[in-house]
Amino acid sequence: MADLEKQANDLKDKVVGEAKETYGKLADDKSKELEGKAQSLGADLKEKAQDLGDDLKEGFENLKDKFTK
Repeated sequence: MADLEKQANDLKDKVVGEAKETYGKLADDKSKELEGKAQSLGADLKEKAQDLGDDLKEGFENLKDKFTK
C-alpha cells in the first residue's frame, strides 16, 4: 500500500511539475518553467530509484532461492 501511495505522490509531482513548466512557458516566466522542470525531474528520479530498488530486491530474492534449494 505504501508503494502505491509513493507512486501516486510521484505521479502528482510529475503532473504538477509539467503544469508549472507549461505555465512558465506560456507566461514567459523562466523561474516557474525551471521550477516545473525540476519538480518533474525529481518525480522521475524517485520513480527510477523505486524501480531500481524493486529490481535489486527481486534479484537478491532470486539469488537466495538458488542457494536455499
